[in-house]
Amino acid sequence: MPANLIHLVRHGEVHNPQGVLYGRIPGYHLSELGHKMAEVAADSFDGHPITALYASPLQRAQESAQPWSDRFGLDIVTEDRIIEPTNKFEGKTFEFGPQVLLRPQSWPWVVNPWLPSWGEPFASVADRMLAAIEDAWSNADGGEVVMVSHQMPIVMVQRYVSGRRLPHDPRKRRCSLSSITTLERRDDVFVEVGYSEPAAALLGQAADFGAV
Repeated sequence: MPANLIHLVRHGEVHNPQGVLYGRIPGYHLSELGHKMAEVAADSFDGHPITALYASPLQRAQESAQPWSDRFGLDIVTEDRIIEPTNKFEGKTFEFGPQVLLRPQSWPWVVNPWLPSWGEPFASVADRMLAAIEDAWSNADGGEVVMVSHQMPIVMVQRYVSGRRLPHDPRKRRCSLSSITTLERRDDVFVEVGYSEPAAALLGQAADFGAV
């Protein structure tokens, strides 16, 4: 029996005092606040029939999945297809945005923001995310599935299922730390049926770096 709902959960705050655009760089783990955010997200689904739990292989996603594992008694299945995209700004400490134009060495990376030229194409991210979601949905034993991922991959799914163009302004994403985007399968397609920010009360204390 396929899943009733798929919940895409973003990881909590990362310990990143230097404000590095961390991407796939190893060693970036949750901060103390990030652990609290992850716990709040899992607690908000108390009573839901969660039957499967997937997480990106990156440490911050694995740690964010742990409270779900503890609460619902599920093993964390590592799913490589829901990982953060690659990008050429990894390791940089400046904010991604218009100020990139003040750095000539970065100009070749931003010549095509519609692809984008600085990293994995938007279409590639959407394709692998949707393939992973499709497999998780079809392999479920009913109930609801949680998939812990990252901001850009989740936004790609949000935009795809709503029929919006994938290119977008990264500064205007609707995908806060520990937010939950919920999908349902209808007529052979996935549609978004919910978005929540269970850790909203903690966001004012959090720093959100690292996504491009």
